[in-house]
Amino acid sequence: MDVQSLFSLEGRTALITGGSRGIGRMIAEGYIACGVKLYISARKAAQCDATAAELRAMGGDVTSLPIDVSTLEGCKALAAEIGKREKKLDILINNAGAAWLAKIDEFPESGWDKVVDLNMKTPFFLTQALLPLLRAAATREHPAKVINVASIDGMSVNMQETYPYAASKAGLIHLTRRMALRLTDDNIICSGIAPGPFPSDMNTIARDQADEVAERTPSGRVGIAEDMAGVAIYLASKAGDYVVGQTIAVDGGVTIKRG
Repeated sequence: MDVQSLFSLEGRTALITGGSRGIGRMIAEGYIACGVKLYISARKAAQCDATAAELRAMGGDVTSLPIDVSTLEGCKALAAEIGKREKKLDILINNAGAAWLAKIDEFPESGWDKVVDLNMKTPFFLTQALLPLLRAAATREHPAKVINVASIDGMSVNMQETYPYAASKAGLIHLTRRMALRLTDDNIICSGIAPGPFPSDMNTIARDQADEVAERTPSGRVGIAEDMAGVAIYLASKAGDYVVGQTIAVDGGVTIKRG
């Protein structure tokens, strides 16, 4: 068994939505280290372009495609931009997401719709728009990969009042299973990642109160880029070809502590 080739991503092409910061950037850094030709997308053009430039300075082949994928039109536009540049797509990371915190008596419909649409609707319709390129890359020996980034809040209850966030991430985990059953017919493997406490602009508690969060985490620390890159490389590589419809919690043990 050639373990090195088992985890190789050499020669593959990937798209990461929400790739300019946080979890998406962590995955991006891991992928360029593995020789992946990478496209990153984000809503804010300046930040997306800046991150792509930084990743290129690290030696990566990285293109910035700043497009808002929160709408069906945005999903189609991003797929069209990829289609102009590539004949196939090996890996799609559906990572773009949003959160909204408000008391139950005050929770706005606008916040609900924004979170549910981006967290659960976008992964489905972007995957749909990119199916021709994913199918072009996919064979039984070399399946294409769709990896949906959920959250441990979709697996167990967080006491913060982020109602649509938790619900949408739980929905995405179940959607990943449903998508996986259909897409495997096309040699496209769909799986998921459920991050726990990783410091980011979305998870400001893990970022700004890292020591306190570490004390509540069984592993005794918050997540780092290598933790996220490792599981994303595993699922995208041949090593993850038989992981169908599963969502892996990467959380230092927080989910099992919650019970």
